Amino acid sequence: MKEPIKIYSIPTCSDCNYAKRYFKEHGIAYIDYNCEENVKYAEEVWNLTGKQVVPTIVIGDKVFVGFAENLSEISELLST
Repeated sequence: MKEPIKIYSIPTCSDCNYAKRYFKEHGIAYIDYNCEENVKYAEEVWNLTGKQVVPTIVIGDKVFVGFAENLSEISELLST
C-alpha cells in the first residue's frame, strides 16, 4: 500500500476497534479519524457514503461501510 488506510471511527464502536486491531496485528498502516472528536471527520463520512456510519474505511479509491461484513473483500484487497 502506498498510502495508509483511512478509518473513520468513534472510540465506543466495537467494529471500529476490531478493524484497528486487525490492521495492527497485520502490520497495516492506517490513520484513525475520530468522528467524535472532530465533526469535520463526520462530515467527510457523510460526503463519502451519504450516511453517518462508522467504521467507514477508505483503501485507495474504495470505500467500505462497516468492517466485519467487508472483511473478506478488505483482506483480499490488502493481500494484492
